[in-house]
Amino acid sequence: MRLLLLNPNTSAAMTAAIGAAAREVAAPGTEIVARQPSFGPASIEGHFDDAFGAAGVAEQARLAAGEGFDATVVACFGDPGVDAAREVMAGPVLGVAEAAFHAAAMLATGFSVVTTMTRTCVIAERLVQRYGFERVCRGIHGTDIPVLDLEAAGEALVDTLEAAARRALAADRSEAVVLGCAGMAGLAGTLQARLGVPVVDGVAAAVKFAEALAALGLKTPKTGDYASPRSKPWAGWAAGFGA
Repeated sequence: MRLLLLNPNTSAAMTAAIGAAAREVAAPGTEIVARQPSFGPASIEGHFDDAFGAAGVAEQARLAAGEGFDATVVACFGDPGVDAAREVMAGPVLGVAEAAFHAAAMLATGFSVVTTMTRTCVIAERLVQRYGFERVCRGIHGTDIPVLDLEAAGEALVDTLEAAARRALAADRSEAVVLGCAGMAGLAGTLQARLGVPVVDGVAAAVKFAEALAALGLKTPKTGDYASPRSKPWAGWAAGFGA
C-alpha cells in the first residue's frame, strides 16, 4: 500500500525525520511518501501557526488526491487540516493525536500527554474533548521545548522529557504517556525503556491504524460531511483549488 505522510510545517529536516520514523514501523510493502506544504511556518506552536498548517495540509491533500494513496496521516499533534484532507482523499485520513489517544486508551485506564510549548496545551485539550477522551486523559503537560529543538534531540532534551513524564505520571496517577508532538516520534522507545510504562508516539500509531483500515478496504465516506468540496471560484494564489 501507499501511505501519504503530511507534515503540516515546512521544516524539511522534520519531514525527513518523521518519514524515517514512520518507515521503521510500517509493514513490509508499505511505501511511505512524506511531504510538507509549499508555504507556512517552520513549526506549529500556536493557533496562528495551526491555521496555516491546516491550509498547508489542505493544499498537499488536494495535490495528492489523484495519486492513488491508500491512506493519509497528518503528522502534527494539533491534527490540523484532517477534516479538509478527508474531503479530498478517498482513503482513510488519520491525525496523530486522535490515533495516539485511541492507542493509549486501549492500553491503560488513564494516560498523560507530554508536549512541547505550554501555550499549545489548550489545543490538545480541545482535541481531547472533541474526540471524547476526557475520562481517560488525566493531564496535558507542556515542557516549553521549542518544536525545532527536536530536530537535534540530545541527551539533555531527552532527560527533560523523561522528567516531565515522571511528574505527569505521578501527578495524574496515569499509566501511559502520549508524546504530544510528531517531532518526538524517534524518542518513544528510549522514553518507554526509561519510564517502564507505555509511551505512545502518534506517528507510529497512526501509521499502523491507517494500514489496518486500508487493509480492511475501508474508505472515507463521500455521501455526507466528507463529500468532495464543491466547485466554485477561488481567488489569488489558491485559484486552482476551486475546480
